[in-house]
Amino acid sequence: MTKAIKLLTALPPPQRARLMALAREVSFPEDTRIFESGGTADRFWVIRSGAVSLDQPVNELHRVTVAALGAGDLLGWSWLFPPHEWDFGAVAFSPVRAYEFDAAAVLRLCEEDPELGLLLVRKVAEVLAHRLEATRGKLMEQYAMHRRGGLV
Repeated sequence: MTKAIKLLTALPPPQRARLMALAREVSFPEDTRIFESGGTADRFWVIRSGAVSLDQPVNELHRVTVAALGAGDLLGWSWLFPPHEWDFGAVAFSPVRAYEFDAAAVLRLCEEDPELGLLLVRKVAEVLAHRLEATRGKLMEQYAMHRRGGLV
């Protein structure tokens, strides 16, 4: 499995400083819905402290948790790809402090500094690859449990 990547520490200091110049400190109380699947993805966060659950609606009454994020993790990547809509929902599992970034401002910065843009896209891709592998592992575990239980 790929190693979990922490976006800010993965960037070289000069690019990290340029990105952090756009950061705004925010906080979310426990049980706050940060964004909803299908909503407009116009920002992203790097979690400083606390925990966030990513979820996917199964139907009108039920959601399934697909990932848990903590300190250093990137929250939100849909801002980078059209149609710029959240693929999942996110809720603060505990009180959360984070750096918030306006997507339009970050994209402008990436156009001004193509080296930063390429680094950022690569690092986000690494985050996505790690999460995809983690999800695949969870699905394989569930499959194995169901086979042992005779449910498959």
